[in-house]
Amino acid sequence: MSFRRILIANRGEIACRVIRTCNLMGIETVLAVSEADKNSLPAILADQIVIIGPASATSSYLDISNIINGAHTAKVDAIHPGYGFLSENAEFALACKENNIKFIGPSTTVLNSVGDKLQARSIAIQAGLPVVPGGDAADIKTSEEVAAKIGFPLLVKAVGGGGGRGMKLVTRQEDLLNSIELAKAEADAAFADARVYLERYVTNGRHIEVQVVGDGKSYIHLGDRDCSIQRRYQKLFEEAPAPHLPEKIRNELHASAIKLASFLEYEGLGTVEFLYDGNREEFYFLEMNARIQVEHPVTEMITGVDLVMEQIRIAEGLPLSLKQEDIVFQGHAIECRINAENWRNDFLPNPGMISKFKVPVGTGIRVDTHVQSGSTISPYYDSLVAKIITHGGDRQDAMEKMHLALKVFTIEGVDTTKSLHQLLVRDKDVQAGGMDTGFFNGFFAQHSQKGDLRG
Repeated sequence: MSFRRILIANRGEIACRVIRTCNLMGIETVLAVSEADKNSLPAILADQIVIIGPASATSSYLDISNIINGAHTAKVDAIHPGYGFLSENAEFALACKENNIKFIGPSTTVLNSVGDKLQARSIAIQAGLPVVPGGDAADIKTSEEVAAKIGFPLLVKAVGGGGGRGMKLVTRQEDLLNSIELAKAEADAAFADARVYLERYVTNGRHIEVQVVGDGKSYIHLGDRDCSIQRRYQKLFEEAPAPHLPEKIRNELHASAIKLASFLEYEGLGTVEFLYDGNREEFYFLEMNARIQVEHPVTEMITGVDLVMEQIRIAEGLPLSLKQEDIVFQGHAIECRINAENWRNDFLPNPGMISKFKVPVGTGIRVDTHVQSGSTISPYYDSLVAKIITHGGDRQDAMEKMHLALKVFTIEGVDTTKSLHQLLVRDKDVQAGGMDTGFFNGFFAQHSQKGDLRG
């Protein structure tokens, strides 16, 4: 079936992003908004809005019944969940199905399978993928046995979530039980699921992910991305393709991602995340995100494929429009996430009104945002303001364009991470490429000592 009207159950820049593709496809858009977002830029851009609750995300963007009621009111054919919020929630996908509304994403079976990190590990093993050594932390005895087997340092990770929440690094045996309890409490608060598991910590690992898309019968990959520059497991800077990756490893990563998608009979857009140990030239499956990613633009830039359009086409029941041989990788792309945060003060969120907003333009420069001059950054939600993406003939070209784009990019009224990214793109190690996930801690400490954090 062809969709006539889609409800976007999200906010911010991803809502604007989905609206843009729907406009290209001739599909009407209805934006589900909280009271706090009813005058936002996405609300202005959408054909229609439905208010789904007060500012609190729990009572609006996370309230399944409110969203379904809004979808009925607007008489939509489908719901696009974006990322975050309910995008990987199997209960939400089931509610859509029970109400004859198409959920733009994979099946509830897949969402249940990959949403539970322990189950996802088990499925990856069945599909023939290598996983990081680890195991369950259901009780004290089991936790101590797993820790003794994999050794320290290790990570305590939440079974039901991601984004660094419910994750603790443990370097000593005596800290294990306390770290598990802290992780459980954090996971329970964030995901209403206190379960955690243990995983070996790969000291110099790189976070590499592979974009896949499938229609339940055919599957292709759209290359890889490097997301290793992270603060507390939150991505800051992403690029495609991953630099300085041995071609043998790159090909094996792509093949493993396809193998998992095929095993799951995957329908829609998905990202298979891996940890690459450059010292051993080995990689391990980490998790699969069954949704569009924040960093999807870098893949779009090097492939020319509109990933949101592919999501929608597959949800309409159409087969993949592309074969693997149709995918041609061109150049290099980089993305910097600009957040409304005072990064010099422990990345403290800085909500408020934007008094001036100016974006860079030019060949190979893209800005995904949901704000303009006069917009207000709400204290209720994620602090992401904009994503600046550059595309060049090679990595150096993309990096130079990013340097110029950040120089032009202007935002006043709130503190942002723009100046942090300016430091990053000028850093000799970042310019060389191939940083591991521990890079940012050292980078931050170095600039702290040099006084760059004083403003």
